[in-house]
Amino acid sequence: MKHFSYDEWLNYVKDEINEKTREEFESHLYTCDQCLELYLEAVAVHESSLPILSNESSFTDLVMADISKQKAAGKKTSAPKQTVKAKKPFYQQAAFHYLLAAAATLLLTFSGVFQSLATYASAVEAPQNMKEKKPSVTEGVIDKTFAWMDSLEKKEANKK
Repeated sequence: MKHFSYDEWLNYVKDEINEKTREEFESHLYTCDQCLELYLEAVAVHESSLPILSNESSFTDLVMADISKQKAAGKKTSAPKQTVKAKKPFYQQAAFHYLLAAAATLLLTFSGVFQSLATYASAVEAPQNMKEKKPSVTEGVIDKTFAWMDSLEKKEANKK
């Protein structure tokens, strides 16, 4: 980042620089605190030569009136502009896409594609349901535990 010297800021305050350099200085002030301090010092030194406002409220009113005039002038010049939209071809519009999707759905429904798809899916699922159901590991452990407890009870009954 390039920092500007005190003398350069003093020239800025005195309005002794060209417009392009002035814009560069102003944009630099937003990002650099060090240069902002130098600028404030230059303004403080050069403050005595700046014009004195005799009536600050009338100055504020004048500025606000100018801003209102500029806004009104801006609205008048911007009103005649009309934007011309380029018309899209019919096949690039959303309504055409929805219509095409609906037509394809109806065609597939009436031709029986969905019905044959459903029977194919059920045929694929059926062999899985027909497979021998294996007991889960938990059921196997529970069965073995009960069998072991039954054998213990039988041994105890045989001892008595």
